[in-house]
Amino acid sequence: MTDPASPETCIATVRTLAIDAVQKANSGHPGAPMGLAPVGWALYSQQMRHAPGDPAWPNRDRFVLSAGHASMLQYALLHLSGYALSLDDLKAFRQWGSLTPGHPERGHVPGVEVTTGPLGQGLGNSVGLALAEAMLAAEFNRPGHEVIDHRTWVIASDGDLMEGISHESCSFAGFLGLGKLIVIFDDNSISLDGPTAMSTGDDVAMRFASYGWRVLEVPDANDPAGINATLDEARQSDGRPTLVRYRSHIGFGAPNVQDTSKAHGAPLGADEARLAKQAYGWPEDAQFLVPDDVAAWADALRERGAREVAEWNAAMDAYAADHPAEAAELRRRLAGELPAGWEASLPTFDDGESPATRVASAAALNAIAAAVPELVGGAADLASSTGTVIKGAGDISPGQFAGRNIHFGVREFGMAAAVNGMVAHGGLRAYGSTFMTFSDYMKNAIRMAALQRLPSILVFTHDSIAVGEDGPTHQPVEQLAALRSIPGLVTLRPADARETAAAWRAAVARQDGPTALVLTRQGVPVLPLADPPVERGAYVVAPGDDCVIIATGSEVSLALAARDLLAAEGVAARVVSMPSWELFGAQSQDYRDEVLPPSITARVAVEAASPFGWERWTGLQGRIVGIDRFGESAPGGEVMTKLGMTPEAVARAATESLAAGTP
Repeated sequence: MTDPASPETCIATVRTLAIDAVQKANSGHPGAPMGLAPVGWALYSQQMRHAPGDPAWPNRDRFVLSAGHASMLQYALLHLSGYALSLDDLKAFRQWGSLTPGHPERGHVPGVEVTTGPLGQGLGNSVGLALAEAMLAAEFNRPGHEVIDHRTWVIASDGDLMEGISHESCSFAGFLGLGKLIVIFDDNSISLDGPTAMSTGDDVAMRFASYGWRVLEVPDANDPAGINATLDEARQSDGRPTLVRYRSHIGFGAPNVQDTSKAHGAPLGADEARLAKQAYGWPEDAQFLVPDDVAAWADALRERGAREVAEWNAAMDAYAADHPAEAAELRRRLAGELPAGWEASLPTFDDGESPATRVASAAALNAIAAAVPELVGGAADLASSTGTVIKGAGDISPGQFAGRNIHFGVREFGMAAAVNGMVAHGGLRAYGSTFMTFSDYMKNAIRMAALQRLPSILVFTHDSIAVGEDGPTHQPVEQLAALRSIPGLVTLRPADARETAAAWRAAVARQDGPTALVLTRQGVPVLPLADPPVERGAYVVAPGDDCVIIATGSEVSLALAARDLLAAEGVAARVVSMPSWELFGAQSQDYRDEVLPPSITARVAVEAASPFGWERWTGLQGRIVGIDRFGESAPGGEVMTKLGMTPEAVARAATESLAAGTP
């Protein structure tokens, strides 16, 4: 086998692959990969414990390119390290169907842990990844058996640290003392519009020190030995997360654009690319050149990774011999399998009860948590109000990771990104909670969970204008429509306690995307059906063939009251509970027609939220009783009445819909 090349040759290969891929695509960000190549190569060749031939190995170090625009850095490193990413894949950078999209995407290519690109979120995900490692280690490791022991490495840009989520996430990480989290800050002083000095002047080192981080600095961004010495120090945790300041040169080696924003987000151009290659001592006209001695690194790193995996497997066998129950439980969780019979843990509720669905949710959460020990989570400083405390399970606190309740603080966006990271890590099912109106703060993290098909669980309480006295700032109106607009997110707004328990069952069972549970503050009566088919998205609560009233959440009870008013007028109204548009839309046409018969064209939708989108289910003849304005501060029942959420208003809408269909 050819001897592996020197670090300098490998670094030049990374740089030129990035230049060539961006140039061929005529799109992308060459400058950051050119500047970051030395530290990237140090990570993949020396510092990280990873297995290119077994990228899902549970005890691998996690790498997050939070500066996702520098994706060609990661793609080049994955290819040169022996992952299943070919040179042809690099040549297809940013093309339809390629394995090398514009920003790294989880699931597209082995070795990408989380999808990044929206700046700051990779940092938030990395906190979740590191927290998951710490929690699993605290639960499963035993003296002489450290079967969970790995680090989370991050490359973050100036832009990442400008984003507000960087404060939320890094403050939280420092508070907890996530000592195996190492962030390399690419301090190149350039953003897309020009020097970062146009918009920021933070003392980043002092900022992170104030969070409780250790701060190190690489003396020379182009000295492989110095880089590795600093990263060696970073690996020796002192109980604090570590920020490594890396003062790189964006577009390094390109004489006319180095250290300018011109190297940030556009191809260098053929002439500048040749000059950069000349500066590296590279053949100027070579395209996608990987010298044989550089290619030899792939075999060497695959062999090293295979040895690491074999050693871990042997360690797991020894662990299983001494601790068989713990080993079996860990293996089950890492495989993503739920405990057999866990659904039997769901609580039951009696006729005549009228708990708020947030209260029913708390009961369901605790019942399921007793059977599903990997279920962990918390709230953005609202756990006592959202009902998301797992009783008797202990709290996560600085340096103490054996509990299951996480106090995220008032950090909604950071919470959601951390939950995504915990789920992406494997071995845990994580949830986060807050009031429904504050889901706005979390929007992009929810979107990213859906994009990655991460089964994160989001619990939103105080779901409508019925919140009452807190007023319009806390009364969600447009949020349901916003959540429903996200592809891949299942939104569940249960009508009563029984639907709430079934909604939790659906959320925990789901493996291919996130779920939002939307819950009431006020009490709602328990409906007659003992085990409502929430997983089907909608079902008939009360029969009728003249018109259909479709409702969600607390408005199902309102719809039943309207049905009684219509019955007194000789109108037989069918009431349909539709806790999830998404789940109902995924059912067969036969089932949808059974619930919403095409022959019944008189339809009313009722929901104490924006009417946006309900036409999908009501049709042209239908009517929508909703909220098209912000609320008011007053008792919840009064706000509902004043804004037209009454049985009488629903009955009138049904009568109008019936009349609209009369010749």
